[in-house]
Amino acid sequence: MSRISLPFLTTLLVYLFYFIYIQFHASSQPVNVDQAILLDLKEQWGNPSSLWLWNASSLPCDWPEIICRDGTVIGISLRNKNITGKVPTVICNLQNLTVLDLSWNYIPGEFPEVLYNCSKLKYLDLSGNYFVGSIPQDVDRLQTLQYMDLSANNFSGDFPAALGKLSDLRTLKIYRTQCNGTLPAEIANLSNLEVLSMAYNTLLVPSPIPEDFRKLKKLKYMWMTKSNLIGEIPESLSELLSLEHLDLSSNNLIGSIPAGLFSLQNLNNLFLYQNRLSGEIPKSIRASNLLNVDLSANNLSGTIPEDFGKLKKLQVLNLFANHLSGEIPGSLGLIPELKGFRVFNNSLTGALPQELGLHSNLEALEVSMNKLNGSLPEHLCKNGVLQGVVAFSNNLSGKLPKGLGNCRTLRTVQLSNNNFSGEIPPGLWTTFNLSSIMLDGNSFSGELPDSLSWNLSRLAINDNKFWGQIPQNVSAWRNLIVFEASNNLLSGKFPDGLASLPHLTTLVLSGNQLSGQLPTTIGSWESLNTLNLSRNKISGHIPAAFGSLPNLLYLDLSGNNFTGEIPPEIGHLRLASLNLSSNQLSGKIPDEYENIAYGRSFLNNPKLCTAIGVLDLPSCYSRQRDSKYQSFKYLSLILVLTITLLVIALLWIIILYKSYCKKDERCHPDTWKLTSFQRLEFTETNILSNLIETNLIGSGGSGKVYCIDINHAGYYVAVKRIWSNNKLDKKLEKEFQAEVQILGSIRHSNIVKLLCCVWNENSKLLVYEYLENQSLDRWLHKKKKRLTAAAMNFLEQSVLDWPRRLQIAIGAAQGLSYMHHDCSPPIIHRDVKSSNILLDCEFQAKIADFGLAKMLASQGEPHTISAIAGSFGYIAPEYAYTTKVNEKIDVYSYGVVLLELTTGREPNSGDEHTSLAEWAWQQYSEGKPIIESLDEEIKNPCNLEEMTTMFKLGLICTSMLPEIRPSMKEVLRILRQCSPPEACDRRKHAIEFDAIPLLGTTL
Repeated sequence: MSRISLPFLTTLLVYLFYFIYIQFHASSQPVNVDQAILLDLKEQWGNPSSLWLWNASSLPCDWPEIICRDGTVIGISLRNKNITGKVPTVICNLQNLTVLDLSWNYIPGEFPEVLYNCSKLKYLDLSGNYFVGSIPQDVDRLQTLQYMDLSANNFSGDFPAALGKLSDLRTLKIYRTQCNGTLPAEIANLSNLEVLSMAYNTLLVPSPIPEDFRKLKKLKYMWMTKSNLIGEIPESLSELLSLEHLDLSSNNLIGSIPAGLFSLQNLNNLFLYQNRLSGEIPKSIRASNLLNVDLSANNLSGTIPEDFGKLKKLQVLNLFANHLSGEIPGSLGLIPELKGFRVFNNSLTGALPQELGLHSNLEALEVSMNKLNGSLPEHLCKNGVLQGVVAFSNNLSGKLPKGLGNCRTLRTVQLSNNNFSGEIPPGLWTTFNLSSIMLDGNSFSGELPDSLSWNLSRLAINDNKFWGQIPQNVSAWRNLIVFEASNNLLSGKFPDGLASLPHLTTLVLSGNQLSGQLPTTIGSWESLNTLNLSRNKISGHIPAAFGSLPNLLYLDLSGNNFTGEIPPEIGHLRLASLNLSSNQLSGKIPDEYENIAYGRSFLNNPKLCTAIGVLDLPSCYSRQRDSKYQSFKYLSLILVLTITLLVIALLWIIILYKSYCKKDERCHPDTWKLTSFQRLEFTETNILSNLIETNLIGSGGSGKVYCIDINHAGYYVAVKRIWSNNKLDKKLEKEFQAEVQILGSIRHSNIVKLLCCVWNENSKLLVYEYLENQSLDRWLHKKKKRLTAAAMNFLEQSVLDWPRRLQIAIGAAQGLSYMHHDCSPPIIHRDVKSSNILLDCEFQAKIADFGLAKMLASQGEPHTISAIAGSFGYIAPEYAYTTKVNEKIDVYSYGVVLLELTTGREPNSGDEHTSLAEWAWQQYSEGKPIIESLDEEIKNPCNLEEMTTMFKLGLICTSMLPEIRPSMKEVLRILRQCSPPEACDRRKHAIEFDAIPLLGTTL
């Protein structure tokens, strides 16, 4: 070592340090360049808050949206980052960019051809934005692409033939666009293609599936739902041996199903439902990996192939709404993975396979509207996951399996119109999740149970042999909505507890042996729509409380022993049907029913009379003459008593007034405190002095609402008073705190503005802006008699036209979307309904009444809610059986509002027996044209497609499963894409924008 000279060592160290410097500089330079490009990109997009981590003090490879390899940026993932600007040219300065995901943002403009300069780009996702125009004819310049997704945009025109030149493409997704050309046959040239998704392109020119698709030998996934496919399914698709998923549903395909499809060994899912396919189902089924098969809603005939029983992995088999006949193969009961079996609305005969449910986790059995006989299989719920048994309108007989009584997962049992007999298994009545029992039209017997499932909302047992009394603790059936038990052997007194069921809409007990009197507490039936107690032995007077039932339309008390006069309060009702015949009623008929339309409503009541003589009843005047002399005898006595009582009353009023002035809060304004959230032009005194009955415009469970004209200057405010004689109880205090906390901090044009809060020890006042056109439900459901003078100016247009309804839907969606997606933490309203959507003078919608709102701890995290809240008809199904809920309950309620807007129906009156959401889903699932469900008052050829889109959006928002419902952000996106209200002869052709496929195969 000592022999090595010093100059040599110096030279060696210099070279060593130079080498280290060069290596460090070479590795850091690309990172610095990429960082500068990305920061420039962020600036050109307006520095969105979602990219707050992008700054000069950190390295791009540490940013969560950036993908790096060996210290170099190779990918950008900006999904759902609220990007609103166009794609900048600078993006392709990232020389190694291979992955670019800009999906689900708000990027406008035409296809970003600047991306042609990204020479190494392999993955491109532009889905869910606002791109318009045509897909470029030279899109093949993106030669290196392996993945391209342009779905859910507003692209129009024809699909370019150049798509077939992207030779490296493995995934091509262009679903839900406005493209109106033809299905490009050139796609068949994509020899490496594995995924092809072109569903929901409803404006495409009707065209067949190209025969050349046989060349897509590597294709695994093909989704072509609702893309205007016509003609027959090519037999050549059977040559796609790699195919795992084939969905050609909701098109206009005809002909038979190619037999070869059932020989594809890799096929997992086959969806051909809602076409016009005919012929028999192929007998030979060798696709052993099939999981889901849906051939429903076609014109298929013949028998169910025995070979289905060989599919050991089959989970769902849907064959409903066809013309199938013969028996159900017994081998289907041996499939070990079978979860759902639906064959309703066919012509099947014979018995159900007794092995059903014995060997698999069966969840749904739907075999209604066939010609089946025999009994229900004994082991349907052996594995404890059965949710529904739907077998109505068959010839089934015998007793119900005892196993159903121990099935804790059951949600619905529908066995109407069969020949069943015997008693109901005891446990069935109280199964916790059970929401509907429909057993009408059988020969069941036994007594009704003392308790029912907490979640049971519909009990239909008409035309059976049930006997005994209706249980006295029937008031415990709290969630019952429909109770139908006509034509049984029920006896005993009419139970007072029936009047304590607050959600009841239909009560039918006709044709029994009930006695006693009706309770005077029937005024709590605020939701009641139909009441039929005919052909019983009920006596006493007809309660005057009938006149306070706001929703009653059908009333039948005929064939009983009612006595006394018909209460004049019944004249306040607007009944579609009234029958009081065959009783012992007396006196004058209410003036409102002196109409030939009610000619048969009062027959066989000898003591009734009429004042006008329109009806075939005696005149009341002849009877009055006989009583005039007796009336004169009592007149003088009554006069003396009246004067005496007036003197006593006057003295009492003076005493009360003095006491009132001591206690009345308005006499002591100094005890009140005011907290303002806006600039005010009034004081608490202006508010307190006007809290009088003449200003009352509404009331609810927790308080009253007043409309106050400040200083009589035409400046109106709405005052919600939450009050009690003592300090507020915990529930009311909770509502008050929630509403103040939320509204005091919110600033949004579609949420009602809270001006201030006024309170003292006993009362809380919330002062809002007043909206002239009041609530949406008063316009939709013709409550015009309650409209204010300001709203009366619009009376000539009191039926809301379609443009205003669309405007209201978008406004309400904007408010809810703000609450769910732009508030931190997010807000659940919990009581969305048409009466909580207020309208200003321009019919702009604003969300109101946050008394039930709740904060979520964080986005998407369920929050435990202490008590069930919301309004009947709008409540999401999961709300009834769990307290773990999220913002999807608001989406469900908003979906009901959309159905109100499109059908004009009330939320509790889909038809005689169902809620609006249930009725809408039933109409859709039965294949009835949606146009028949739309509101006749506003139905117009110009609006039909937009109304259909909103109707379908209402359906998907009211899906039973919360995870299927879209977010309010997605709902708003779809509503905004509906065509603007223009003149019919100038507007463009509208298009459906479905949120997701409405008829899937999930259980």
